[in-house]
Amino acid sequence: MGAGGLLAAVEAGCGGRLAAAAAEAPAGGPALDGAFESGKYTLPKLPYAYDALAPLYEARTLEIHHTRHHAGYVRGLNATLDKLAAARSAGDYAAIKPLSRDLAFHGSGHLLHCLFWHSMTAKGSAVPADLAKAMERDFGRVETAQEHFAAATNAVEGSGWGVLAYEPVAEKLLVLQCEKHQNLTIWGAVPLLVADVWEHAYYLQYANRRADWVAAFMKLANWGFASRRLAAARKAAGH
Repeated sequence: MGAGGLLAAVEAGCGGRLAAAAAEAPAGGPALDGAFESGKYTLPKLPYAYDALAPLYEARTLEIHHTRHHAGYVRGLNATLDKLAAARSAGDYAAIKPLSRDLAFHGSGHLLHCLFWHSMTAKGSAVPADLAKAMERDFGRVETAQEHFAAATNAVEGSGWGVLAYEPVAEKLLVLQCEKHQNLTIWGAVPLLVADVWEHAYYLQYANRRADWVAAFMKLANWGFASRRLAAARKAAGH
């Protein structure tokens, strides 16, 4: 599977389910710029300076999150692909179960973090008209969709993500909880906006006050980014 195929498969299942290999990741866009270069997965640059989101997301926390945690997923993904290549070459698939898990875990962590950085913007953003229309259709009100997103993100059990996604079968928006990159998802759903509630994302600044971090994220939410991904996902699905 090529780079685009893996990212498409990772993205298609909220990150962890390698179910659909397409030629290109749906609605990838600029969020995936710098995520794969010269045959290797790579750590992309942030779309803003480390201090751009302060005081809601302080520079030190953001820098550690990006340069240590996200970078760790990139290293893990490349290392896992090397091990899988060696297993295929040797015809030895004794470790295929843990390697498959590692592929999903690190690939999901890489893809979701790429989306996460673009899911925030300094001072937040207004909800564009097209996304607002979709929110009103599927949730009743824009504010209700935002409240649902924040509540689901707060209620993630353990480590994971809150996800606003586009489900192409019903052509509707859904709010999902993505626990450990793999659980509680719907195949084919395209993440539009993601909130990281693994403790490493916020503990240095917010300690165990997850609700405070989610409230800060909602003030930073980049709804313009979500709207652009929605438009691209609809186009990719032929809607």
